[in-house]
Amino acid sequence: MKSQLSLDPQGRNHIRSVSAEGLRIGDAVYAGSVIVAPDAVIEDWPPASLESLEEEHFSAVLAFKPEVVLLGTGATQRFLHPGRLAPLYRAGIGVETMTTAAACRTYNILVAEERRVVAALLPHDA
Repeated sequence: MKSQLSLDPQGRNHIRSVSAEGLRIGDAVYAGSVIVAPDAVIEDWPPASLESLEEEHFSAVLAFKPEVVLLGTGATQRFLHPGRLAPLYRAGIGVETMTTAAACRTYNILVAEERRVVAALLPHDA
């Protein structure tokens, strides 16, 4: 099932749709794990699943200095052991864990509110 999301805000990355085939950001489709910030997309983010996500994978997220990180865990909401989120907690960054589709919708809302948000997204079918 494909979720169609709202229109692009001017000048910022906006997730247009999410499905098992990937995320559509602007005119590009990303099939693997990605990090999405208002002004950047890091494709081929190394973890392919929640089980393979380690503390060091969050270094790319930290570089954006977000106030909140949305962790999309695939088609099902699953939670990462808090110890693996330690780099974000030490930096005083809020973390919200949800399905990838919910993280995409929430990301778009927070970007529209001009919040410093980063979405760390595992594939929708992960």
